Amino acid sequence: MKQLVRRIGQTIALTLPVILVTTGTLAVTRVAWAPPVGDDQQVVAAASGAGPGIGRTASAGTATQQHPGMAPQDALRADLMDELRTRGAASALDLLERSMHEQPALTPYCTTLAKELGQATLKKYQGDVQRARSFARPVCDGSFAAGIGS
Repeated sequence: MKQLVRRIGQTIALTLPVILVTTGTLAVTRVAWAPPVGDDQQVVAAASGAGPGIGRTASAGTATQQHPGMAPQDALRADLMDELRTRGAASALDLLERSMHEQPALTPYCTTLAKELGQATLKKYQGDVQRARSFARPVCDGSFAAGIGS
């Protein structure tokens, strides 16, 4: 009888912490006061510098206002190239990421824009592939890196 009680106690001692940790972890993964945002979006937002007072003063939504008569993707292309010239490839990629989040209608053009940005980055750094690739990140399925390689 003593052996049985001891065996039950050991089983509870081993399984109870696992159950408590699992249920506690599951309980805090979703809280009512948090906005419904995926983890990947939070990481992208933190890495891209999107937020008030950070990055560009003009929003990607105003790109068409800055370039009247241009299609939105062409206005964004012009802004990306201007950003590349003035602030560099990292800032231009940040602008591309923010633009895709702020204007989902432009997502069909993302791979083309990222590839063109990669090609322009390679030209900016006089064909230094290693330096151009140092800015690469998975924006639009890695099309920036594909633009560098082509």
